[in-house]
Amino acid sequence: MSLTSRERILAAAKANKPEELPLPTVPDFGGEATVERFTTVLTGIGGTVVRMGGLQELGETLQQLFPEARNVASPLFRGTVPVNRETPTGILAEIDLAVLPGEIGVAENGCVWLPEANMLHRALPTITQHLALVLDQRQIVATMHQAYAQLPHTGGYGKFVAGPSKTADIEQSLVIGAHGARSLVVVLY
Repeated sequence: MSLTSRERILAAAKANKPEELPLPTVPDFGGEATVERFTTVLTGIGGTVVRMGGLQELGETLQQLFPEARNVASPLFRGTVPVNRETPTGILAEIDLAVLPGEIGVAENGCVWLPEANMLHRALPTITQHLALVLDQRQIVATMHQAYAQLPHTGGYGKFVAGPSKTADIEQSLVIGAHGARSLVVVLY
């Protein structure tokens, strides 16, 4: 029986497969895992950090920060717009404020890990006008290496969010909210 070109190539690749090697050990790059460092960096890239005494203050805090928000979506409380994975993007585009629970904050770059399970809809963190991420301040780590070490290795979608959307690629003029939320507030408790 004659092998096809495809079968010969696949057989050759399989026969010459190198042995599997362990991943290298990544050193601890240190750094400060402090709320102050996280706040300084996030503020420097256009975000805002607000501290609360506890989750019971969330409603009042959001009302003070976003008094004009009418269309609100959140898994943390009953928002004015119910959102799930099937919600059309046209409805998502009308959301003034999305309030989502973050999982891990990173002090070195002011970002917050947001897994898909916390987003309600994959597009919501990007398409909303304003994004508020609620984060337990004890979940702030110093570096991205430390953050990645805490992520589950089960796959799935998620993203690190840092600051509001911005671009300066057109005549070096900074535009906020060009490709996503116009503002990002991280609410720490």
